[in-house]
Amino acid sequence: MVQYNPKDWIVFIFKFHKSDTFRKLIPMMIFIGLYTYGVGYLELEYWKLSEQNHLSNITVMHSMLGFVISLLLVFRTNTAYDRWWEGRKLWGALVNNSRNLAMKLSVILKEEHDRAYFRKLIPGYASILSKHLTDVETSLQLYEGIDLDHHKHRPNQVATMMFKKINDLHEQHKISGDQLIFLNTELQSFTDICGACERIKNTPIPYSYSAFIKKFIFFYIMTLPFGYVFSLGYYSIPVVIFIFYVLASLELIAEEIEDPFGFDANDLPIEKISANIKKHVEEII
Repeated sequence: MVQYNPKDWIVFIFKFHKSDTFRKLIPMMIFIGLYTYGVGYLELEYWKLSEQNHLSNITVMHSMLGFVISLLLVFRTNTAYDRWWEGRKLWGALVNNSRNLAMKLSVILKEEHDRAYFRKLIPGYASILSKHLTDVETSLQLYEGIDLDHHKHRPNQVATMMFKKINDLHEQHKISGDQLIFLNTELQSFTDICGACERIKNTPIPYSYSAFIKKFIFFYIMTLPFGYVFSLGYYSIPVVIFIFYVLASLELIAEEIEDPFGFDANDLPIEKISANIKKHVEEII
C-alpha cells in the first residue's frame, strides 16, 4: 500500500507514481489522440463539412449521456471502495481479536510451554490468512514450524489446532468451563473474519455490469470527436484525451480496489498488519 502525506498537493500534482493510471493509459491515450486527429482531418479537410452539419448536434447526445455515465461511475467507485473499506475493517477486527485472545490466555495460562504454543499460533493465523488471500503458495512449514497440509484450507487448520489445544487444556483442568466459553467467542471470530474476507475476494462485481461500463466509456469516447471537431477544431484532440483519461482512470481505480487482497499499490498492507499482530502478541504473552 502506498504511504503518502495527504496534505502534500505539489507531490500529487507533479509526481507520477507507478500506481498512477496515467502510465497504464498512455498507449490508449495516444491511440485516442490519433483517432481524434483522423476524424478531425476527415471532417474539416477532406469532406470539408460545416458547423451546420447534422454531426455537430451529436454534442447534445453527449451532454445527456455524460450525466448517465457519471452516475454509473460514482456507483462503481463507491461499490469498490466499500469492498476495500470492509476488508480493512475485517483486518482491524483480526488485530483486536488476536490481542484480546492473547491477553486472556496470558492471564489464564501458567505454564510456559502452553503460552509459547499460542505465542506462535495466534500470529501464525494472521500470516497464513494473508498468504491464503493473496494465493501465495507456501510449503508445509508455513510459519515457524506449524505443520499444515497445503492441499486443505490452511486457515481452518490453524483455527482447529487452536481450538483443539484449548479443549485439551480444559480437559486437563487448566481452563475452567466459563473460561472455555468466552475463549470460544474469540476463536470463532477468526473463522468469521476469514469467511468474510473470502466473500470479498471470491465475489467480484458482476461481469455484465463491469463489461457494460467499459463498453459505454469506449463508445462515448469514440463518438466525442464527431461533434467536438466543429466547435474546437484540432483542439478537440487534448480535450477528448483528457475526458478519456478521467473516465478510464475511475474505472481502473475501481478495478484495483474492489479486490483489496493482493500486491497492487493500493491494496491493503495485510503482510504488515500480520507482522504487527506477531509483534503485539509476543509482547502480551
